[in-house]
Amino acid sequence: MAKENKEDLTKERILDSAETLFAQKGFRAVSVREITSAARCNLAAVNYHFGNKESLYLEVFRSRWVPRARRVQESFRKSLAAQDSTSPEAVVSALAKAFLEGPLSDEERLRHSQLMTREMTQPTKAFEHVAEQIMQPFFQELADKLGSVLPNELEEEKMLLNIFSIFGMVLYFNFARVAVSRLTGEKYNAAFRDRLVKQITEFSLKGLNVNDEEELQ
Repeated sequence: MAKENKEDLTKERILDSAETLFAQKGFRAVSVREITSAARCNLAAVNYHFGNKESLYLEVFRSRWVPRARRVQESFRKSLAAQDSTSPEAVVSALAKAFLEGPLSDEERLRHSQLMTREMTQPTKAFEHVAEQIMQPFFQELADKLGSVLPNELEEEKMLLNIFSIFGMVLYFNFARVAVSRLTGEKYNAAFRDRLVKQITEFSLKGLNVNDEEELQ
């Protein structure tokens, strides 16, 4: 039992160190030696638990990135379920709140965004896993929810591009917090996040051609 606990702790240290280094420098720029040094273990431990660097990198996404993404998605669903009724405003607002006010700590948010930013610019097999397990199902969920409440039916491509546009605002306001605070002169506190959620929602509804003032109440 003691040996199993020690091995589990070593595995977690390797994952922690690997995630931090991969987030900071990217998959290609990080060596296994750097990871083992940071994790205070030897090369044999990496080979034993993960096989090689690529498998370790994929495991970082499977065991760390994907669960965090699912927590954000669940936060979206709970926020939407708490609304009196489903509407375009409710869907967009719940999405913005899930990211801006959601379950991730500042450290988790930083690692999460750094890892995905690198995958977007230099994709690996991890991107395919994320796209299949997280992005495509969630985009479809959003398309279904919006499609059921929008006043006008949209073509599939138009709906997808609209969702990308909404995500673009949500992700920027969430991950570029330092820049947003610096340029607006506002502290990134709860009150400011509330205003950002409202801004994202109102702007998105304009793009979705939802102009009924009742939707903005």
